[in-house]
Amino acid sequence: MTQSLLIRLHANDDVLIATQQLLPGMALESENLVVADLVPPGHKLAAHAIAAGQPVRRYNQIIGFATADIAAGEHVHSHNLAMGDFERDYAIGQGIHALPKVTQPATFMGFQRANGKVGTRNSIAIMASVNCSATVVRAIARHFTAERLADYPNIDSVLALPHPLGCGMGAAGEGMDILRRTLVGYAMHPNFAGVLLVGLGCEQNQVSALIERVSGRESGMLQHLVMQAEGGTTAAIQKGIRLVEGMLARANAFEREAVSVANLIVGLNCGGSDGYSGITANPALGGASDLLVAHGGTSILSETPEIYGAEHLLTRRAASPEIAQKLIARIDWWKAYTTRNGGEMNNNPSVGNKAGGLTTILEKSLGAVAKGGTSTLQGVYEYAEPVDAKGFVYMDTPGYDPVSATGQAAGGAQVICFTTGRGSAFGCAGVPTIKLATNNALFERMRDDMDVNCGDLITGTPMAEISQRIFAAIIRHASGEQVRSEVLGYGNDEFLPWQVGAVM
Repeated sequence: MTQSLLIRLHANDDVLIATQQLLPGMALESENLVVADLVPPGHKLAAHAIAAGQPVRRYNQIIGFATADIAAGEHVHSHNLAMGDFERDYAIGQGIHALPKVTQPATFMGFQRANGKVGTRNSIAIMASVNCSATVVRAIARHFTAERLADYPNIDSVLALPHPLGCGMGAAGEGMDILRRTLVGYAMHPNFAGVLLVGLGCEQNQVSALIERVSGRESGMLQHLVMQAEGGTTAAIQKGIRLVEGMLARANAFEREAVSVANLIVGLNCGGSDGYSGITANPALGGASDLLVAHGGTSILSETPEIYGAEHLLTRRAASPEIAQKLIARIDWWKAYTTRNGGEMNNNPSVGNKAGGLTTILEKSLGAVAKGGTSTLQGVYEYAEPVDAKGFVYMDTPGYDPVSATGQAAGGAQVICFTTGRGSAFGCAGVPTIKLATNNALFERMRDDMDVNCGDLITGTPMAEISQRIFAAIIRHASGEQVRSEVLGYGNDEFLPWQVGAVM
C-alpha cells in the first residue's frame, strides 16, 4: 500500500506529522501545502500559519505555544514551539463508557500458586537488602548455570536482584518505605517460586524488617541469610547456594496449566519515544489494554512526569471523584518534588525524544496516555503498592524506565508491555517485557531487540488488528515463550527501586 506523506490526527490540529523526510519546495496536495524547510520523518509541520503566542494543537489538545510566527508548511519543533500555562478541564468521570462484553474468555498457561496468584515465570529470586550484599547475591545466582538447572526443566531461572540502596538513608521515612515496599512486592511476586533474601548485617534496611512483611510464601520457599552472621563473603555464598538447592525440587514441581487471562496484571510502559509513539504503538497498546480489561484482567499505566499535562484525559475516566483527586494529588506532589530538587516538570522530552519529533512534555504526555486505552480508571496507587483492583489502574512512578517498571512489577505485574520509537535497551528481571516498535524502520534495524512491530499502521494495517497482535503476544509470552530481552540477558541491572530523599 502507498504510504501517505502526512498524518492528520484531528481535523482541528494545527500540525501534521511527516511519515518520511520532506524537502523544501515539495507540494503536499492533500493539504494544499508547500514544504517550507526540511522536515524529518516523525516531525511536525504547520498545517496553516500560526501567530507567535498562539496555542498549537495535536490530537486536538494543546502541546505548546508558538514562540515565533510560523508559516504554513514550516517545520514545527523546539526552535518555534515551547511550553506555556493554560487551564485544563478535569471533567471528572464524564468520559466513562462500557467496554464490549467478551463472549469467550481467553486463557494462558501459567503457574498457579498456593495463595491464588498466578505466575508467568517459575524462577527463584536472590534479593539483596542492601548494596553491600549485591556481590554475594550475584555470586549465588551465577552458580546456577543452565547445566546445573538441567535436571529442573520447569524452573526458568535462578536470578539475582541486586540494587544500589539500603543504607546511607534514613531508617524510617518515605525513602525507606518505598524501598521496603518494592523488595517485599518482589519477594511475594508469583513469578518467583522461591526467594532468598541476603543482607550484610549492619545496614539500615534490615533483612528481618523485610521478612516480617512478606506473606503468602509456602513453607521453606522464603529463605534468608546475613553475611556478617555467616562469617563473611565466601561463607555466605556457600550457604546461599545450599539454601537455593533446597528450594529447587519444590520449585520444579510447579507446572504450567490453563488459567484465565483475568489473572494477569500487565504493566504499560514506554521508553525512547518518537513522533510515531502516540500514533502507532501507544494507542495500539491502549487497544490491547482494553481487550485485557474486557477479559477481566488488569493493566497499569505509570510514569507520572510523562502524563503531566494530559492527566485531564485520565480524570475524565475516573470511576469516582476520590480516584481522580488521588491522581491530581500525585501530580501536585511531583510539582513540589521537582521544585525542591531544582528541577521542573517540563524537563522532558529527552534528546532522543526530540530527535524523533517530540517537542514538549505536553506532546509526549498526550501520546503516552494513549497506552491506557479507553477503560474506566479503577484505582490510583503509589509506587510499588500492591495492585488489588481489577481493570485499568494508575501507579505513580518516575518516567525513568528501569525505576518505573520495577515499581509496576513490585505492584504485581507479571508481564510488561514496553513501546519504543528510538530503540530502548531494556528488560525487567523475572517479568517478561514485550518490546513494541513504533515504526517499521526501527523494527527492521533492531529486530534482535523487538518483539512486536506496530509501525505497519502507517502503511495501512488497521489499529484493531495491531491491538489484537499485541494481545496475542501477551498471552503467548505469559505462557512461557521468551521475549527478546530474556534471550539477550537483560534484567538484573534494570532492577532499580526508586530512590527518594537524601543520600546520607
